[in-house]
Amino acid sequence: MTTITMDPLSAWDALDGANLPGGYRVEITDGKIIMTPLSESRWKVVLEAAPQIKQQLAGRGDILSDVMIDFPSSRYGYAPDLAIIAPGSEHNSHGRYEWHSLELVLEVVSKSTRDNDFAKKFRMYAQCAIPAYVIVDPSDGTCTIHRHPTRTGAYKDVEEVLFGQDLVIPLEGREITIRTDGFPRLHDRRRADPARDRPAAREPRKHTVRSSHL
Repeated sequence: MTTITMDPLSAWDALDGANLPGGYRVEITDGKIIMTPLSESRWKVVLEAAPQIKQQLAGRGDILSDVMIDFPSSRYGYAPDLAIIAPGSEHNSHGRYEWHSLELVLEVVSKSTRDNDFAKKFRMYAQCAIPAYVIVDPSDGTCTIHRHPTRTGAYKDVEEVLFGQDLVIPLEGREITIRTDGFPRLHDRRRADPARDRPAAREPRKHTVRSSHL
């Protein structure tokens, strides 16, 4: 991961005319440009999840991937791996959606993005009242759903779902179910055989976060 310090007036506008290398995901955190190499596992999760979400939305909202979103602080600019845009949302004068249009954000964590996804983005998404934040972790085969954000930068409810189990995400007046059988596990790069690799059925782990220690 490469970091370049900057002092932007507007996070994404500061990138206008910048000569950035290809093959990297570019975001802005704490006024710094963060460039992360694009990973195979991240791309495979997006390819598996996006068509399922699109079909179930059925025109009630939209889905985006790697699209710049404007946040209330000019020191932060994120382009989520996947984001669900609420029905009726409109672009701002810069031609971008803003944080309050997001119903859900899904990020695929990697070794180089772990701190950003589990700490900095976690706080920002909660403070911006994004209803649901899902972290997909191919290294341990889990999806973690965070719901009911607080202005202090935490989510009250957390649920962990294993790869191979259905990922059920409640939205406003509806819910989305994502099959995770095809999500890649880093310890086994072979295409998983759902009949062979599906984990034994068990109740998803749930717990409630009382306060944030981030």
